[in-house]
Amino acid sequence: MSSVPLSETVASLIPRARTDLAELVSFASVADERQFPRSESQKAAAWIAEALRAEGFEDVALLDTPDGTQSVYGLLPGPAGAPTVLLYAHYDVQPPLDESRWLSPPFELTERDGRWYGRGAADCKGGLVMHLTALRALRAHGGVPLNVKVIVEGSEEQGTAGLEVYAEEHPDLLTADAIVIGDTGNFRVGLPTVTASLRGMVVSEVRVATLAGNLHSGQFGGAAPDALAALIQMLATLRDPSGATTVDGLDNSGEWTGLAYDEADFRRDAKVLDGVELIGDGTVADRLWARPAVTVLGIDAPAVVGATPSVQAEAGALVSVRVPPGADAAKAAEALENHLRAAAPWGARVEVRQSGSGQPFAADTGSPAYASMAEAMREAYGQEMAIVGQGGSIPLCNTLATLYPSAEILLIGLSEPEAQIHAVNESVSPQELERLSLTEALFLRRYAAAHPAGQES
Repeated sequence: MSSVPLSETVASLIPRARTDLAELVSFASVADERQFPRSESQKAAAWIAEALRAEGFEDVALLDTPDGTQSVYGLLPGPAGAPTVLLYAHYDVQPPLDESRWLSPPFELTERDGRWYGRGAADCKGGLVMHLTALRALRAHGGVPLNVKVIVEGSEEQGTAGLEVYAEEHPDLLTADAIVIGDTGNFRVGLPTVTASLRGMVVSEVRVATLAGNLHSGQFGGAAPDALAALIQMLATLRDPSGATTVDGLDNSGEWTGLAYDEADFRRDAKVLDGVELIGDGTVADRLWARPAVTVLGIDAPAVVGATPSVQAEAGALVSVRVPPGADAAKAAEALENHLRAAAPWGARVEVRQSGSGQPFAADTGSPAYASMAEAMREAYGQEMAIVGQGGSIPLCNTLATLYPSAEILLIGLSEPEAQIHAVNESVSPQELERLSLTEALFLRRYAAAHPAGQES
């Protein structure tokens, strides 16, 4: 057993953590074969499986999930009668978008201005490295004092529900007393944060058709119904003049009662241009964490370059709705479809196909695991833990909460505002990686001490 403080051990492990993260980031593991070869995801999964075996995990397996991707599972047995904690991360990443706007290659971890840049550095390959670093530190201090299961998902960013379905079909696999989802982040760099609620999400593709084929806009424009104009009119009805979401059947009056989000801070975090107003009403926290939000993710329409003077026969859009806790994602999807159909002008033909969904999530912040996490964060950061909501979605949370209703679920991670996840130049703070790895190690130690007996793993 090491005689140095746990914090010093974690600090000594950060160079190794950087090496691990660099190797993981090098895999272009976008779970969409239309953009990157499946082999990139397979190589990432194999790397993780080998890393778990090297840390003493047993029953390490590549799980073939129903959506055609792989999740990586492993079990690290602890002392007899000890509780079980499940640690979650995902290794799939968002595509890099416009690679020319990256200041360094997206799949090459690069240090710049005190941060490490690369796609997945924070979301969520860094989350896996955080788990590994915490466990390595505990092993250097006498061993991991409880049973640990690790599950690393391969398609979280695609929202295809592969792991959710697999877990439902194998309900004994991920049983645990506590679950740490390493896929959120601190409200601000240096402010230890647990996320207590997540919005769910539905994604639907809407297609509009008005003509058998495109027509000359001079010969037919003015009388021929334009599918693109119809689609634009339909999409415009999803917001009121303030920009607030107005999908018929969705409640947009929710209020957030926890930590406030200052408007000036939000403008800076979101990089809102000078003179441009924020949209919606209520507080920023209301809009982000307690109310639905519609977003047009993409439109099928002719590009400006190369466009011809034509009335469009068909047009399409991909639309998402973030669904706040207390609402049902399936009902939100139905409301979105009904709204779009009702808004269609000129008798245009409308098809709506749901392509993804996930239920919102709200944690029990009064559970004993929160007390252990609060103590761990206080020691690691020297200040009190903040509890916030998050506008993003992690569909697996609700699946786990349904399968294991007695399990305590906590959400932490490295995706603080400066990380710019899902955008170009994503990065992670190595200081946050160090402090959160220490936090997790302290949490596991405290949780084991507070729960001398847990459920069977």
